[in-house]
Amino acid sequence: MFDLAREGSTGELAVYIDAGLPVDLTNAKGDTLLILAAYHGHPATVSALLARGADHARTNDRGQTALAAATFRRSAESVTALLDAGADPAQGHPSALATAAVFELPDMLELLQSGRPT
Repeated sequence: MFDLAREGSTGELAVYIDAGLPVDLTNAKGDTLLILAAYHGHPATVSALLARGADHARTNDRGQTALAAATFRRSAESVTALLDAGADPAQGHPSALATAAVFELPDMLELLQSGRPT
């Protein structure tokens, strides 16, 4: 299942979740399907997981959120979906805001602060 999230196999992953797979399934490092989809740049998978109730506030064992992962990958579509779902840009270590600042991602910083793509 984690490979499906990493690969962005949205349809196949959605079938499993709709059949009862926990949407917040977590691997040994604390990564959820949502965090993996966000980190690997799959906004359609991020949106599908959120639509099925994925918890955008979950952090992995290192304190990272799906929003910080999407920010790092500069995925405006995933960031927007996560913000629309209520994700907090200040949550996590490092937070999405800190990630945008440290990696000098002004477009992501603006998106996180405004909630809409530039």
